[in-house]
Amino acid sequence: MERVLRAAGWQPGRHVDTSTWRDLLEGDGFVMHEAAESFLGEFGGLSVAHGGAGISRAREPFEFDPLLGMGEDDRFSEWGEVAGRSIFPIGELDRGRFFLGIDEVGTIYMVADWLATFGVGQAGIESLVLGVAPKVLFP
Repeated sequence: MERVLRAAGWQPGRHVDTSTWRDLLEGDGFVMHEAAESFLGEFGGLSVAHGGAGISRAREPFEFDPLLGMGEDDRFSEWGEVAGRSIFPIGELDRGRFFLGIDEVGTIYMVADWLATFGVGQAGIESLVLGVAPKVLFP
């Protein structure tokens, strides 16, 4: 996992400014919580273009750019209400086929016409990188 993230530009202690993302997305109806700010501060702007066989699903490309969720505030807020969480966009999976989001406790979600989770924090990132199928929460 670390090798893939480093190849995308990540390094321990990495920090990027999230203020522009916050301003633009809050203008679009989102509210950036602390977990989203922390996650994007470390991983925002990374793009992983890999593919191929994974552990329980194909490894698909993903990009941690929260602006890819612009215009989708209704989708994120509706699924957030269903899940009882505040889900903030963090990017896309499979070149825009699915959105990625994070809740206030650090759970990473696949957001589509259904909601699934990859796991919390490092485990969620590991699932994305290694090709572990997300757990469908609400079909």
